[in-house]
Amino acid sequence: MSPRYRVTLTKEERNELEALTRRGKISARRFIHARALLLCDAGANGPAWTVADTAAALGVTSRTIEHLKKRFVEDGIEAALERKPREKPPREVTFDGAFEARLIALACSDAPEGYRRWTVRLLADKAVELNFAPSVSHMTVQRVLKNR
Repeated sequence: MSPRYRVTLTKEERNELEALTRRGKISARRFIHARALLLCDAGANGPAWTVADTAAALGVTSRTIEHLKKRFVEDGIEAALERKPREKPPREVTFDGAFEARLIALACSDAPEGYRRWTVRLLADKAVELNFAPSVSHMTVQRVLKNR
């Protein structure tokens, strides 16, 4: 069974969360997490709701509440309210508009010697040969040509 985390808020934290939930402009996710922390507060001033009751009241899963409590206990109140930063950055765009333009120009040109027309595999091989990109899948060529 996973470890259970006990949320005990100080008076300052409780006042901060109550002010946050009463503020007019706040994201829904941040609001729900602030309310969940207030409801799960097992301190002297808190109602100490169960995870299941809190999840049902706020319309989220109990797993969400468990993760929230864990983040609060281990990392603090700001980490619990904010989204966790990405571990891996998004991949760079390999095939941009310039690549697409050169590929389309190549597809519109005359077919190579011995062929009546371009195939996607021929286009992929020629694109690598002409250094449009280090490597190109024939399915990538097919997708580019289909969209354009």
